[in-house]
Amino acid sequence: MSDHAEDVERHYGRGGLIDRILAALQAAGKDTERLTPDDLAAVDEFHSRRRLATEELAAMLVPRPGDTLLDVGSGLGGPARYLASVCGCRVSGVDLTAEFVETATELARRMGLSDHVDFRQGSALALPFADSGFDLVWSQNVVMNIQDRARMYAELHRVLKPGGRLAIQDITLGPAGNPHYPVPWANEPSISFLHTPEETRALLEAAGFAVLAWEDKTAAAIIEADTERARLAANPAPRPPLGLHLVIEDMGTKLANSLRNQREGRTGILNAVLRRD
Repeated sequence: MSDHAEDVERHYGRGGLIDRILAALQAAGKDTERLTPDDLAAVDEFHSRRRLATEELAAMLVPRPGDTLLDVGSGLGGPARYLASVCGCRVSGVDLTAEFVETATELARRMGLSDHVDFRQGSALALPFADSGFDLVWSQNVVMNIQDRARMYAELHRVLKPGGRLAIQDITLGPAGNPHYPVPWANEPSISFLHTPEETRALLEAAGFAVLAWEDKTAAAIIEADTERARLAANPAPRPPLGLHLVIEDMGTKLANSLRNQREGRTGILNAVLRRD
């Protein structure tokens, strides 16, 4: 565990999360004992570009039915459940925040996926899994909170089988200076550890990974955000009961800062697939 682990878990863990989500689902008229991926789409993926990003990263990775996949930094389990239900993978998720693990496990049960997905608490710097145990590793918007990036990449390499593939979505540091805070992953800089795309690639290659695909998604994210803002302006409506505000405090301000950072060149979004040599 890193010196910042308690601060990171405190940032994300608010208490009462599963109760808030279930109450919002009931308010939206959903059957909370028979949930579908679409029922949870508004809340269970809070990485950049959300479900679209998961679909694109999965298309880059090309998981096959029966592949074993580890989701590092699995959050509320949205990508893990997507990869299990749509791609046919057997997925294990690990996350530092105990409340996320509990919520992800309960949501998987209510979706009927408990036999295909499991979650446990743990650190990306000391993964609780054996060497060479997974065909694939997946991680979306996690490394921003990891100071010892080399150690994390070594752990991802360790748990992958030789020839296994790693899919990542990262927030990267841009050329225009430090980000404006707060942002979804940090209220201030003490738990935010961004690297440039070049630094990220060098660290991954030093850990024993070969790049298969490397894509900058920053421009796409800005266009999508602008389109959504225009849609909401043209059709104003009360905030729906189910949304990211249930997970992260002051999410509106943090998302606005994220978009500002992207526009100003302070941060970027990277999608990549790599192979363990």
